[in-house]
Amino acid sequence: MNNKEFRQWSRRAADWGADYRSTLRDRPVRPLVEPGAVFKSIETSPPEDAEPMDRIFADFEEKILPGMTHWQHPRFFAYFPANAAPVSVVAEYLVSAMAAQCMLWQTSPAATELETRTVDWMRQALGLPEGFSGVIQDSASSATLAAVLTMRERALDWQGNRQGLAGQARVRIYSSDQVHTSIDRAIWVSGIGEDNLVRIPVGGRFRAMDTAALEAAIIADREAGMLPAGIIACVGGTSTGGTDDIAAVAEVARRHGLYLHVDAAWAGSAMICPEYRHFWAGVEGADSIVFNPHKWLGAQFDCSIQFLRDPESHVRTLAIKPDYLKTHGHDGIINYSEWSVPLGRRFRALKLWFLLRAHGLESLRTMIRNHVAWSEGLAARLAREPDFEIVSEPMLSLFSFRHKVLSDDDADAHNLRLVNAINDDGRIYLTQTRVDGLIAIRFQVGQFEAAAADVDMAFTVITEIARAMA
Repeated sequence: MNNKEFRQWSRRAADWGADYRSTLRDRPVRPLVEPGAVFKSIETSPPEDAEPMDRIFADFEEKILPGMTHWQHPRFFAYFPANAAPVSVVAEYLVSAMAAQCMLWQTSPAATELETRTVDWMRQALGLPEGFSGVIQDSASSATLAAVLTMRERALDWQGNRQGLAGQARVRIYSSDQVHTSIDRAIWVSGIGEDNLVRIPVGGRFRAMDTAALEAAIIADREAGMLPAGIIACVGGTSTGGTDDIAAVAEVARRHGLYLHVDAAWAGSAMICPEYRHFWAGVEGADSIVFNPHKWLGAQFDCSIQFLRDPESHVRTLAIKPDYLKTHGHDGIINYSEWSVPLGRRFRALKLWFLLRAHGLESLRTMIRNHVAWSEGLAARLAREPDFEIVSEPMLSLFSFRHKVLSDDDADAHNLRLVNAINDDGRIYLTQTRVDGLIAIRFQVGQFEAAAADVDMAFTVITEIARAMA
């Protein structure tokens, strides 16, 4: 592709993207395709000769697009959002065109320095105190892994990376069962092992860790010759929005010298609104905090910020400095590859910089406040319906519900049929979860361009299909 063709097809792709966004409400949120259908439509062998772009683009529209779930659809109420505000997409065009590898300051000075500045902008926006610095990771999973590795190394007096875990005391990490499964994976990858992730009982509306049980578990493990290393708390857990009492957990961590990581991957975005900060009161006592601007704020995936109270411990855990990665002649610079598990790094800060400047914090606050109000309103409407029950009350814009059935029917099977029928209908998209062992249907508002009418549509679809199944 020469420069003229590159210009032509770049414009074509940009026009396609704008047209796609403008027609999303007319599309089903989730595709109605059979497993394997797209796979079978793709040629079984790679082409020996070049093909014209017209044909490639046509195949994209005819074979690929019909099999896509539309995450930017205003009625995407499943999982958590993976927003890509249009201005963020424009910034990603520029990042893709430059294709910079931003692992070191010298490999892209502007990328490093803009990352430092935009992370501090977000620190201020969330109301975190001065003294926290941070890094843009690819996802909360990577941030959590980095935090778990740092917990492990601090507890082992920095010998784990060198000696391994064989012959060491058993390292123990503590969390509730409300944390994301990325925590389990971090425990696996770090070598700590799933048997050493201690699940603390929860209670109350937000299913918070019982801090008395947490402290008792730490003391018992230490008396048994084990090595308590860290605690992972959550604010806005994936299932029902489970939220720990961060101040109380931080006090336990302080008393026992443990590293505290707070996973606020989804709910952290809401902390740009001062009235929601009570959900993580005491977060200044954490050692590590992660939140994802690529979820609720509108920064295109991937963009996950990890704030650190003591970056020195973090870097000591992760940094490897062969001679070919050294920047000679400069002191005091940041090489963000030393703050991440991967060496390679994309220029993630640009889309966040564009987003914050194009929208401003007040516009983003209004969006989040609307989403919370609309979700609370829908929960109240469903609660007034005689055939529905609210299983978990709204935590910000997330709640769960269940459709009631006759006593001799299988409630779990019925609600799974209901959520599948809703998704097959195509007008909205929901997901299910388990709450206290029973199936419930999750609902969250978070899509960047959702409107009140889209939430009204959700009420119509849910009640209409439930009645048809009764």
